[in-house]
Amino acid sequence: MNAPTAPDSAATTPTRFIEAKGRTLAYREIGSGPPLILCVRFRGILDSWDPAFLDALAQNFRVITFDYSGLGQSTGSASYRPERLAADAIDLADALGIAEFVIGGWSLGGLAAQVVTVQVPDRVTHLVLIGTCPPGPLDPPSEPIFLQTALKPINDLADETILFFEPESAASRAAAALSHDRINARSSDRSPPIPPETYLALLQDRAGQDIFADTAGYADFLATCGIPILVITGDHEIVFPAPNWFRLNRVWKSLHLLVLPQMGHGPQHEVPDMAADLIASFVKNRAKR
Repeated sequence: MNAPTAPDSAATTPTRFIEAKGRTLAYREIGSGPPLILCVRFRGILDSWDPAFLDALAQNFRVITFDYSGLGQSTGSASYRPERLAADAIDLADALGIAEFVIGGWSLGGLAAQVVTVQVPDRVTHLVLIGTCPPGPLDPPSEPIFLQTALKPINDLADETILFFEPESAASRAAAALSHDRINARSSDRSPPIPPETYLALLQDRAGQDIFADTAGYADFLATCGIPILVITGDHEIVFPAPNWFRLNRVWKSLHLLVLPQMGHGPQHEVPDMAADLIASFVKNRAKR
């Protein structure tokens, strides 16, 4: 008798491809339950997520990750404009026949997830934001060390510790090393990294603009839409400092804000099980109003 086949994990599940409005979107999915579509960070690809975080989420969700148009293994025209990234997530949901979903995003992906929520609020049951900012100018702004590190052609473990963890914490440095090893454990079917000439050109396309200019009234909509919103951030968030959210307490009526101590821009990679448990409990216990 043959042993049962082990379920796919994030480190082994194959990349799939689907046609959507003239381009091919590369995506992966694991788990079962309510669909959870995750939008990735700046310079991010399918293999930028920590498999431990995705596997923990898959205990409660059908977890779907993808490469943005023109990046990684997806085809089409690339852009870092949040509206274009949001279109990728919506078109992927359409192509997969998903009517309602939880939308999540990390960093730049959090901007995309907010746009998705504004554009198709009837389809979004919950909004999960990790290491990102609300619409409008940053105050306080990003720390200079972010771009100094993020724009290097190759980011090693030391850079990742600065970018996503808390270098002053021994526990966070140890978590950075473990996450680095998990992310790099996948030996085949990996999305190619984004070349410097590509991500620099995409940044130049946004030169002189606020990181998430609120020209369409996004903040006003999210403040009163009734869709449950969970923000998970570190207390030493160098990209989108946590105080940017503090002014929205009691303004965004469905905002749940969690600031994790001695953590940085990637708390879901530092405490993957805890982050996944928080998200699962949030979705289970907070209903759309």
